[in-house]
Amino acid sequence: MIVRSIDTVAGTDLDVAGEGWRAVRLLVRDDGLGFSLSETTVEAGAELDLWYKHHQEACFVIEGEAELTERDTGVVHRLGPGSLYAPEHDRHHVSVRSPLRLVCVFNPALTGHETHDADGSYLPPDD
Repeated sequence: MIVRSIDTVAGTDLDVAGEGWRAVRLLVRDDGLGFSLSETTVEAGAELDLWYKHHQEACFVIEGEAELTERDTGVVHRLGPGSLYAPEHDRHHVSVRSPLRLVCVFNPALTGHETHDADGSYLPPDD
């Protein structure tokens, strides 16, 4: 049985931050579930270019508002509480309008220490 809380993970090596964002990794690859789960917060005004070319991602918005732009098509989606997005390896840009709080799932599971590289992705798993 795995039981964790934001409070027990906060401040550990599974509490990862980058420019304008923070991810508290509650489930990671070493947990053996085949996916990872994080609570991610993103500051208002943040502009993120992302491309999870080595992972599948799904994000559920708990709080906040943002615009997600599909970088290859220009299609814009408005995100708010109750919204879900799963980019399916698509390059995307996130413009955060008010502080976001998301629940994010990745497959393959993250190790828990990843940060974005120059093109907005995480390195491929080193299985």
